[in-house]
Amino acid sequence: MERKQFLTRLASGLVLSTLSAEAFADELGRTPWMTEGPFYPYGKLPLDRDNDLVIVGKNLTPAIGVISHLSGRILSASGEPIKNAVIEIWQVDGKGVYLAQGSTGYEDRNFQGYGRFETASDGAYRFRTVKPVPYPGRTPHIHVKVSVKGKPALTTQFFVKGEPGNARDGVYRSAGSAKAQALVTREFAPVKGSRIGELAASFDIVLGATPQENEFGNFGGPGGPPPRRRF
Repeated sequence: MERKQFLTRLASGLVLSTLSAEAFADELGRTPWMTEGPFYPYGKLPLDRDNDLVIVGKNLTPAIGVISHLSGRILSASGEPIKNAVIEIWQVDGKGVYLAQGSTGYEDRNFQGYGRFETASDGAYRFRTVKPVPYPGRTPHIHVKVSVKGKPALTTQFFVKGEPGNARDGVYRSAGSAKAQALVTREFAPVKGSRIGELAASFDIVLGATPQENEFGNFGGPGGPPPRRRF
């Protein structure tokens, strides 16, 4: 009888523990999946792949645009920091051109276009880039991909709070609810004391959201992403 009571209590405790973890994860907010889009730089990764996109290699000329510091943490669904996670970002340059689009004659050759960072024990990441700009059909955004133990864990996008194009952007709306959209939207605020008008934005990334798969076998947010284009 004592054994039965113990097992019953143990089972109840596990259920409560599971429910508490799920409730905590819901409160924390799992970062929504979003389409990778057609512009991941397949086959065109720059030689310089660090977390400073403003300076390429030993070049002293900075990229065109408003220098912005991007930071945050990568967390599990229960809020634990994830060590050795790899986060990649890519975006258009100050002229609205992706690295994947190749030599267009209009690109900013002083912009790295892509960066990566591996987290330490605190799960923190940081990048120096430029504030994203709009281009035809899209509101300003930064593409993000997270891998854990060499396997893709999340693909999403970051957005700028207050941009008028957000409400019209199909990818932004694909996040779903206003709460989900808020998880990938932050203010790019002025850095106190900066003499060159730098900005900063912080996005914590919480893994655990379930991606949807479309007919092309690609993963993304609601409705699924378009097929990948390779350049």
